[in-house]
Amino acid sequence: MYRVAVMVSGTGSNLQALIDNVHRNDKVDAQVVLVVCSKEDAPAIARAREAGIRAEVVTLDAHGGDRARRDGEVVRLLRLVAPDLVVMAGWMSIVTPVLLDAFPDQVINLHPSLLPAFPGLDAIGQALDWGVRLTGVTVHIAEEAVDGGPPILQEPVPVLHGDTRDSLGARIHGVEHRLLSRCVTLYAQGRIHRDPAHPRRMIVDDGGS
Repeated sequence: MYRVAVMVSGTGSNLQALIDNVHRNDKVDAQVVLVVCSKEDAPAIARAREAGIRAEVVTLDAHGGDRARRDGEVVRLLRLVAPDLVVMAGWMSIVTPVLLDAFPDQVINLHPSLLPAFPGLDAIGQALDWGVRLTGVTVHIAEEAVDGGPPILQEPVPVLHGDTRDSLGARIHGVEHRLLSRCVTLYAQGRIHRDPAHPRRMIVDDGGS
């Protein structure tokens, strides 16, 4: 059984997609074994517990605003469940080498743009401000540089005339749910690897889908 841990901060809609499409999918040999949430009152906690998944809260404030100390506690919890993959699905905080070095090439992140375009906060607003005709979603390896790790899967989303943050965001979120679930499924099937000859590239055997 492939073991997945999910890190979240808010509503947990991407977590719910993983619960529905991976955790509860008899055709995928994978389970979400832990959810770590950065906010005490986040709806994601209820989503996890409703699915019978252990949920733990680790806030930055509880660790004096020290991200390294906070990440040390996250690592302690993760090691208790020995995940094969750690998914940051709306984890709205920078992580440190304390976490990344503990799980090298095992931490992935989701970002609402076609990286390297529009990294950081408010990628949807950035796309609208720039007036681009195309944005999208990227699942990538998490590295110390914010949104700087190698892309694993990407999917474009058109920006339509008259789009707002809400309308564009709704279409992007739909792609996020599908793309993240697909990525975790491919990992569970052993079909994603870093290219040893080109470390910035990921080898993805997606069967042409």
